[in-house]
Amino acid sequence: SFGPVPLSVMYMRTLSWIFLFLLVFSVTTVWYITFSSNSAIEHTNIMYFYEHEPIHRQRYLFTLREHLKCKDTNPFLVILVSSRPKDVESRKAIRITWGSQKFWWGHQILTLFLLGQDTQREDNAAALSVEDESILYGDIIRQDFMDTYDNLTLKTIMGFRWVTEFCPNTRFLMKTDDDVFINIANLVKFLLKLNSSENFFTGYPLIDSFAYRGFYHKTSISYDEYPFKLYPPYCSGMGYILDGKLALRIYELMSHVKPIKIEDVYVGICLNILKVNISIPEDKQLFFLYKINFDICKYRHLIAVHGLTSSEIIAFWQELSSNTSVSC
Repeated sequence: SFGPVPLSVMYMRTLSWIFLFLLVFSVTTVWYITFSSNSAIEHTNIMYFYEHEPIHRQRYLFTLREHLKCKDTNPFLVILVSSRPKDVESRKAIRITWGSQKFWWGHQILTLFLLGQDTQREDNAAALSVEDESILYGDIIRQDFMDTYDNLTLKTIMGFRWVTEFCPNTRFLMKTDDDVFINIANLVKFLLKLNSSENFFTGYPLIDSFAYRGFYHKTSISYDEYPFKLYPPYCSGMGYILDGKLALRIYELMSHVKPIKIEDVYVGICLNILKVNISIPEDKQLFFLYKINFDICKYRHLIAVHGLTSSEIIAFWQELSSNTSVSC
């Protein structure tokens, strides 16, 4: 008769199976990401997304719209911040830091938040809190689509529509996210130095980016939705800035361009159809796609940095505001 299998042997067998599984998984993943892109179309034909008739006009209704914000004024800059209903702390942080600056060198700045409907429809308390927030601060724009990651493009279209309908005379528009720190003084200074152009569009540029087909849902896109290998040039949604008149042209075009799930790429498609080139900042220290640790000189110089928590936004703002005597 056979005796019991020693524990060490069982342990080694288990390890072998785990190793084999990881090996197969790794090879499959690498193959999928590397070789499946061969089925993508090499040459990007952006007109593929264009329809002559405005069949892609979004019919969602504003449930909060702040339509009187620009009634008697033409702001220098409107900043639209993409946010989720539950991210109350992020909005609070922005309101008491960089979003608190309503004027800079006599130039008016409006900061508003873009929201969809809370996905937890039964959670009336959350919906009520957004309503209360709107009454209290008067800075929330919302439509009746579900606030999900895949609907970020609808949120951006809503923002462009709001500007077109309620604030068409803004000099500049910036779209950003609620985990972004913005140095308003530098942003305004940067815009004041510009040579006036109705085709101006800038931010953190992404050129010759591959359409990702992998397993990470947020950034993966199907061939049906985007059949080409490369995205057109675009700027990261963490913070792009454009001329107000260009915003109106983009919104008009959006009715003709089928939305795709990646909102900043979608705006890039619209720019490409309009034959607008992205202005790539000469200074590479203005826009940061990933968080950089606080450094008084870096933060004094930059325009936007992405990936901060609400507490970091507050702490970095306080550091920047209180250390004005530090020389760089």
